[in-house]
Amino acid sequence: MSFPAPDPDALLARARATFDIEAAAVQGLKSRVGASFVEAVRRILALQGRVVVMGMGKSGHVGRKIAATLASTGTPAMFVHPAEASHGDLGMVTAADVVLAISNSGESNELDAILPVLKRQGVPLIAMTGGAASSLARHADLMLDSGVEKEACPLNLAPTASTTAQMALGDALAVALLDARGFGAEDFARSHPGGALGRKLLTHVSDVMRKGAAVPQVSIQAGITELMRAMSVQGFGAAAVMGGEGRAEGIFTDGDLRRLIEAGTDLRGIQAVDVMHRSPRTIRQDALAVEAAELMEQHGITRLFVVDADGRLTGALNTTDLMRAKVI
Repeated sequence: MSFPAPDPDALLARARATFDIEAAAVQGLKSRVGASFVEAVRRILALQGRVVVMGMGKSGHVGRKIAATLASTGTPAMFVHPAEASHGDLGMVTAADVVLAISNSGESNELDAILPVLKRQGVPLIAMTGGAASSLARHADLMLDSGVEKEACPLNLAPTASTTAQMALGDALAVALLDARGFGAEDFARSHPGGALGRKLLTHVSDVMRKGAAVPQVSIQAGITELMRAMSVQGFGAAAVMGGEGRAEGIFTDGDLRRLIEAGTDLRGIQAVDVMHRSPRTIRQDALAVEAAELMEQHGITRLFVVDADGRLTGALNTTDLMRAKVI
């Protein structure tokens, strides 16, 4: 099937009209959110179980996203398809849960079929709907009004503005719950361990540092040959110069060696204690890896030695180690 060439101005006008209609739909929610929203937050906060989100069609797609947002921000939640609920999945729902049912019209055969069962089980029902007089609203303990004046679809048929309003109202619910729980960045990281924030807030120095034989170190009396061997064998580009009680008294780097050679220094008979930098920068092994990155950046260095609570050397790491762990 062929279509006439679209008019660019008409396409852009339709896009802009869609933005206006959907923005108005979201703005319209502000004046209608009130006591029922507050009570919904209170009931969810008091839950011993989960928020079970349900919805058919496009409302179902929105419901999956709302359930995922709730779960990732500290409110246990899951999505149950209403049609599957009628064929066994309703067993996932317990009296300790609350059902958040989403339907623009509030008239869904699949939801209608399970509402009486939910009521008999004593499961609280929160309706998110634009149909204040609908069967869903009548069965609900609480109703969140997600109604819109019109859809962005020029036929006023395809769910567009209505699903945008549902999504925004679901986000408002999740954010209000997040705030009420005092949910912080570290809590968020725990539910997103694979993300960038999770790596930054959950990865410790001990998780990424070099350990044991991979930590280049020499005694304080070591000669230049031993120093060079320690730096090159481990590929770290530096060596810890060890004093007593397992503490690093100094550091010697490949840059230090290069500068000695450029200065024409006679390296024969030199010991590590003669050329090391004393009191090297260190970090505790229980510190966050991102703190190590910040310390390196602050002091313009690329390596750190890692110590335990008593200041004894336990490891080493450099920027390459942090990049490999995707901390930076």
